[in-house]
This record gives sequence, C-alpha cells and structure tokens, in this order.
Amino acid sequence: MRSRLGSGGIPMNSSGAEALHLDGIARRYGELVILEKVDFRLRRGETVALLGPSGSGKSSLLHIAGLLEAPSEGEVRIAGVATSMLNDAAKTRLRRDALGFVYQFHHLLPEFSALDNVALPRLISGEKKSAAEAEAARLLTALGLGERLTHQPGQLSGGEQQRTAIARALANKPELLLADEPTGNLDPKTSDLVFDALLKIVREEGLAALVATHDQRLASRMDRVVAIRNQRLVEIEKAPA
Repeated sequence: MRSRLGSGGIPMNSSGAEALHLDGIARRYGELVILEKVDFRLRRGETVALLGPSGSGKSSLLHIAGLLEAPSEGEVRIAGVATSMLNDAAKTRLRRDALGFVYQFHHLLPEFSALDNVALPRLISGEKKSAAEAEAARLLTALGLGERLTHQPGQLSGGEQQRTAIARALANKPELLLADEPTGNLDPKTSDLVFDALLKIVREEGLAALVATHDQRLASRMDRVVAIRNQRLVEIEKAPA
C-alpha cells in the first residue's frame, strides 16, 4: 500500500486506506462516564453518520477523533498514525494535514471574502497565494459558489456560508472530514441543499467523513450509520432504500 508524507514526515494513507481507527476509546470526567470501550474504523471513501441525543457524547467523540481532546483510555489512529505518543507540534501538523472540520456555525472571518476564507488554510501551510486561491476557487465552484467568490460572509445566505465553511475544511486536502451537526442551524430546505453539496464533494474528493447529526433522514443517505447508546458506539442497520 502506497502512502504519502505530510509535513514533518508523518506518513499518510493512500486512497481506500483506513482514515480513522478508534481503539478502546474511553472518556471520563471524574466519575462521569461519557464514552466507554469505543471501537470504530473508517476508510477513505466512506461516509458515516453519527447519531445520538444531545449530551450523548457525539461532540466528545468527534473532538477525540480530531485530536482536540485526549481520551481517558485508548488509541486514536489518523491515516495510519498512532497519535497517543505524538507531541503537541506533531498533533498540530497531523490535524492540519489530515483533518478537516465543519461545525454547526460556520466561524468564517467576516472581513474576508469567501475566496480568502477558503484559501487561508493553504496560505498558513506555506503555499503561494496564486495556488491557494486557485484551489479555493475550484472548491467553491464545485459547491455552487463560483459567482460568490468575492462576497464577504455577511453578503452570503446561511446555506452559502456553510458551503464556504465546507470548502475551507477541504482546502488542505484532508484524509478525513469531521462534521458536528453541519446543517443543524439551517431550515429544512437549506439543510437538504447543504447536505447534498457536502456528500457530493466528499465523494468526489474520495474522503472519509464522520458526520454527527440528529436528523435520521439525512443519516440514512450516508454509507453507514452508528449511534452512541449507553456510552458505547453501535452500528445501526439502515432501512432499505
């Protein structure tokens, strides 16, 4: 199996390889158990919905998978890299090179255009401005925003802002996209449009995606569905299409 190297020589998987492996993950706050013995594998090209009521641990699981929060026990492997022994600098590089994040609220920089917001991660990684802007324009156009490149977030609709946030999350060509209720702040019609755009570009780019949502209708459109029940992660059988 071929691999590519990210910044700092961290090996990354090729297409079709395992993008995320959670092995025996637990998260506890004193006597409060949030997650216990979570095992999960996600390969590139797969889209998985993560279900669970508010407070069930969905965000904690995504934060652990995204190296934003350390588990109480267990190992997180990102693109084949075991992360428990990495120092903070190495984790930061891995997050930058291998992970993309989309949240319920877009967190775009209001004084920047859509193009500038999406180009920024590549500029931070040291890429030339012309190349960073070309990739940003490609992603935004793929998400139906080709005519909105120079608009600031305040000039975009809620759905357009969230699609811009999706493009920004994909700017550094990650192995894995993590999304926490990415359509939870949108009306049903706009939610459908944004979710369509998210699934389309994730599949076109060949990424792995783990998407937390409370909407079972949207979850059913993904390749697999998992849910947090009694601090454990369980696979949910999808209804026939």
